[in-house]
Amino acid sequence: MDAFIVTLREGFEASLIIGIMLAFLVKTGQAATYARAVWMGVACAIVASVAIGAALFLSLGEVEGTAEALYEGLAMLMAAGVVTWMVFWMRRQARTIGGNLRAQVGEAIEAGSMFAIAAVAFVAVAREGLETALFLFAATGDSGAGVTIAGGLAGVAVAVALGVLFYHGAIRINLGTFFRVTGLLVIVFASYLLYGGVHELAKAGGGEALETFAPVAGLIYGIAFMRLFLRGASVTEPTPTPTPSVPANEPAAS
Repeated sequence: MDAFIVTLREGFEASLIIGIMLAFLVKTGQAATYARAVWMGVACAIVASVAIGAALFLSLGEVEGTAEALYEGLAMLMAAGVVTWMVFWMRRQARTIGGNLRAQVGEAIEAGSMFAIAAVAFVAVAREGLETALFLFAATGDSGAGVTIAGGLAGVAVAVALGVLFYHGAIRINLGTFFRVTGLLVIVFASYLLYGGVHELAKAGGGEALETFAPVAGLIYGIAFMRLFLRGASVTEPTPTPTPSVPANEPAAS
């Protein structure tokens, strides 16, 4: 479930980013020339994310015993911080991300640079992919590789389907509600990762005191960041143009 929710959120964010770029190209009459560059950037970002994820999983097989517990513990703590940061980063960027992307694409068009447009797509999508790869790696220890990968792929598939339907105007989604609910769930999962990370560090030599503190740390982390998140819940979330023929919408309030 945790892998599904995280990849659903991250995948849908990536879909929105791609939608913003493609809609801008269609609106400016440049889709025939530059749309291919967007997809090239997306493809490279996917390859890079999968490669890094595979490297993380393979590296785990090289360590054993105390070193393995330490490695997993640090990975869980890092993943907890990263997925929490991504929730708040997206909330901060919600009001300006569409305008920033359109500005970057516009500058690339003026320069006539296919590479620049591909780079914009690559950076935006790779950020989502790398965060997802780190989370899936950290979550595998509890759920198992098979369950985690299956849940992650299911989340990506649903995210892509929703993104395509939303872009073409076939469905309407309250983006504020979507990102608010998934954001809270991600913070819950991050709290569990923090608990797991501290627990693994205790196994690696931290002692019983650290093991006892693990659930307390997870609970405090979750409550603190959920309160911060809900306190800023009035911040808007990004939305691309639902269809190429409709002017860009204002972000939906969350």
